[in-house]
Amino acid sequence: MIRQLPVASHQLLIDWRLAAGTSFRLIDWERLPQEKPGEYGTIRRHSVMLSVQPCNRRGLVLELIKTLIGDLNGLVWGPPMLILILGIGSFLMVGLRAMPLTRLGYGFRMLWTGRRQQGAGDITPFNALMTSLSATIGTGNIAGVGTAIAIGGPGALFWMWCTALVGMATKYAEAVLAVKYREVDEKGNHVGGPMYYIKNGLGKRWVWLGGTFAAFGALAGFGIGNGVQANSVADALETRFHVDYWITGVVMAVLVGLVLIGGIRWIAQVAGKLVPFMAIAYVLGGLTVLGINIAGIPAALALIVSYAFTPSAELGGFAGATVMLAIRFGVARGIFSNEAGLGSAPIAHAAAKTDDPVRQGSVAMLGTFIDTLIICTITGLVIVTSGQWKIENPEYLECVGKGGTLTQDVSTSWGIGRTKNTCAFASEGETAVFNKVQTGASLSAASFSSELPGIGDYIVTLGLALFAFTTILGWSVYGERCVEYLFGVHAIVPFRVLWVLAIPLGATVSLDFMWLVADILNALMAVPNLIALLLLSPVVFKVTRDYFRAAKRV
Repeated sequence: MIRQLPVASHQLLIDWRLAAGTSFRLIDWERLPQEKPGEYGTIRRHSVMLSVQPCNRRGLVLELIKTLIGDLNGLVWGPPMLILILGIGSFLMVGLRAMPLTRLGYGFRMLWTGRRQQGAGDITPFNALMTSLSATIGTGNIAGVGTAIAIGGPGALFWMWCTALVGMATKYAEAVLAVKYREVDEKGNHVGGPMYYIKNGLGKRWVWLGGTFAAFGALAGFGIGNGVQANSVADALETRFHVDYWITGVVMAVLVGLVLIGGIRWIAQVAGKLVPFMAIAYVLGGLTVLGINIAGIPAALALIVSYAFTPSAELGGFAGATVMLAIRFGVARGIFSNEAGLGSAPIAHAAAKTDDPVRQGSVAMLGTFIDTLIICTITGLVIVTSGQWKIENPEYLECVGKGGTLTQDVSTSWGIGRTKNTCAFASEGETAVFNKVQTGASLSAASFSSELPGIGDYIVTLGLALFAFTTILGWSVYGERCVEYLFGVHAIVPFRVLWVLAIPLGATVSLDFMWLVADILNALMAVPNLIALLLLSPVVFKVTRDYFRAAKRV
């Protein structure tokens, strides 16, 4: 039997458990807006209601750890972190005099000529971008956009655009520094990234900061770049094609293992062919839907801009999306999608065959443009023009149909939008909690299917599977370079073995806790990188200014 206890902290829950001589498991909590009578006394304003049920002591400890990790996740990915990422991106954009925007055409020209070798390195500049995009174009472009709009309303897409615009400057600066301060390892490979430009650019006193980034990067890869992606593919294939999770995990492990044998060169070659194909196929599918709804695009754009500054009241039976939710989920999902500021992409760009940091930086900034301003925009417009974003939530209909009242609480996790929907039956004095993980993929699939019956689901399902698969490949490069920095080249083979073994495990287990841990590690990756970008920004500004002045390139 579930019992509800009014307590003010986790410690009070523990004290109550010890006094009663029984272990309890934390089920849920909600902050109450006003006083409410309860079985154990009056619950006063801003106190916390904890729902518990008998269990063993180990279960209580695990639940408390999960709760504390969730609280830490909300702290590290709260407003201060989002402001820091946007603030440094804006600072870099101003310092570069909006070069990433004014030289966008130049970047595309460098991308086209970058199909061939332009200097020392391991992979062509084009394949370096494709390797980076293989890691960034993933679940965030399909599930992420859906979640942002489902929770924050159409206005969230506007804030994703804002994040991408300043993120182009961040991604440019990361690649410039990665190429400028890269090294050649014992095997003759060009290696670089935040840990190297921290060590070589800031000096020996900052080596510890580079090691910190590498440690967090290596650990985060197994979560956000491996297990979570494998589970997304397995879930999508099981839902649509009824393929067992373990089969998907084993097949993916074999395919990834075959690619990893050849290292970054093979990964870059696979990414160079697969990423353009999957991106173009997904974009064509999205443009087809938008072509069908072309008359509704102007109204959809107006809605996106309007709801970026005014609350939305049309979200599936709830109170609607506030402007703060639109900003929060738009910014967080934008960062999750394009990874600008996390420090992951420059690891791939450091291996480019190029003779100039600025040239590769001009290519690198296109990753944010393509990922967010093109692919995420198409997904968002498909959702808004289809009208699926304001369809009544099925849980709301079920609850109201039974005479209850549904309330929704949104978690602070940025990696995946978790919502808690609670249905209260006043007459019975009971509540029913829907512990549903809302990824947003279902909203994207419903939007495509509504306009392309029969094939819309397949576009989203196969797109999600391919995007997640290439993300595993891209993040393997990031994790490998981080491990090499910490332990040397001899650690590469053991890392690859662990990476492959983690795929079937991730495909078959529940990843709620892993999402939380991976989110925290990603935030901890970003902090050292952002510090380095800020301290080395004068170098970026000078190198850029000298490059364009000397060659008078347009």
